[in-house]
Amino acid sequence: MAALASAVVAAGAATGVIAAGADDGGRTTALPDTTASPVLEPLPAVPTPTASPSASATAAPSPSPSRTSRRSPAPSPSPKRSSAPAVSAGLYRHPRSQVLDWVGAHRDDPRRPLIESRIAAQPAAVWFPAHNPGAVTGQVRGETSAAAAVGRTPVLVPYAIPDRDCGGASEGGAPSLDAYDGWITDFAAGLGSGPVIVILEPDAIALSDCLSAAQRDARFASLARAGRTLHAANPRARVYFDGGHSGWHSAAKQAAALREAGAATSGDGIFTNVSNFHSTADETAYARRVLAALGGQPGLGAVIDTSRNGNGAPEEGEWCDPAGRALGRAPTTATGLTGIDAYLWVKLPGESDGCKGSAGSFTPDYAYELATG
Repeated sequence: MAALASAVVAAGAATGVIAAGADDGGRTTALPDTTASPVLEPLPAVPTPTASPSASATAAPSPSPSRTSRRSPAPSPSPKRSSAPAVSAGLYRHPRSQVLDWVGAHRDDPRRPLIESRIAAQPAAVWFPAHNPGAVTGQVRGETSAAAAVGRTPVLVPYAIPDRDCGGASEGGAPSLDAYDGWITDFAAGLGSGPVIVILEPDAIALSDCLSAAQRDARFASLARAGRTLHAANPRARVYFDGGHSGWHSAAKQAAALREAGAATSGDGIFTNVSNFHSTADETAYARRVLAALGGQPGLGAVIDTSRNGNGAPEEGEWCDPAGRALGRAPTTATGLTGIDAYLWVKLPGESDGCKGSAGSFTPDYAYELATG
């Protein structure tokens, strides 16, 4: 999936998220600052369909659609929308992001009103891409306490698993799984007691074929521990595991990997389409197939990244800021669909995958294209 895409810092792997302040990329404070979101690079085509952190705590890179771009089906056009999508009253919008910074600095730009109303006004995920033990607790607490103060639910993306992105543009993470386990414990300590949605490690499961069998087993065991740790810290947290997307692995293959990673017992469901473009209808059908094959406790659901899927997937092989895309459904936890818990903007629209701007940077021309697509 390469999609909040994978969240990396402004080291070139960025795609649409606000990243929580970190020791990474020059950030030295837990206060949110704008950083690019991780970029996910396209993976080679595989026999089964396949593909690759948006407001996040501090702007950090979000995965690019690279992983998600595998065998993308031809785009299924959707009606043009001219009015701004309704803003969710339930999800938390972080007050700092690259798009908000741009809006504030360009009040006279003719593109500003549309970008502000259709993108900047929407709640998006906050990415935590730096392995910063000790500091991450305060950063997470800053997000959850601010959200609780206004009665809203934050969407947080821990993105520090070792060997993330298979050495691609969003590479990085903790130096070892033991270090990661400690970092996740620190992350969990900041969750508070209110409702919170956790998008656990984009691409960590769907993009794990680059690991040896022993490395995969160890990673999956660590993800299962992470799910248990997050729930133990805050029983109201809803933790979603990496489900890839409808253009990547088969539902049976993805469900088998999810089961090995403890999603059926340590999670609340799966997330799909992070940083990608597949239509909501395709993702809904795919997520339901994965959940059916996964089994597990009753009530498991799915959340779908709809940030850039308004016109469906581009042609196969086109993943880097592809033309003709559009904003998708506004973020909400009221989907009206059984088994689909939320539509979320995990990747912030307008942050480049690396073609229309530097990876992870906010690119107003691209944002405007998506807003008018």
